[in-house]
Amino acid sequence: MDPLYSAMATAEGGRNGRVSTSDGSVDVQLTMPKGLGGPETPGTTNPEQLFASGYAACFHGALLAMARNEKVDVSGSSVTAVVGIGKTDDGGLGLAVELEVNVPGVDQETAQRLAEKAHGFCPYSKATRGNIDVALDVTTLAG
Repeated sequence: MDPLYSAMATAEGGRNGRVSTSDGSVDVQLTMPKGLGGPETPGTTNPEQLFASGYAACFHGALLAMARNEKVDVSGSSVTAVVGIGKTDDGGLGLAVELEVNVPGVDQETAQRLAEKAHGFCPYSKATRGNIDVALDVTTLAG
């Protein structure tokens, strides 16, 4: 792969530390989520929230690109990524993702097709494929 862009972030202190990007645009305090035994401190975040944010934005970008290619108006569409972390059979931890894809104003078949094409195109989907469970939940309800 020939990178078109590279992002750099540094974490210190693990899940109860801080993460920041090299350009300073992200600089956040991390706290272990309550579900993993942490205090869920207001004003902090965790790696799962950051991953969900990146995946949702990337997938929505892929959805918009697929819609442009097919000349389908997906105004008002959105993607919500729900990232879960839990115990795996080997005693460790693993991730699972549900992508809630909402494409109002188009029929269900078109929305599903665009979401599946986006799933094949999105770099986050490519990176997770075969590694973690990713489920697509596609709706066409007006928000």
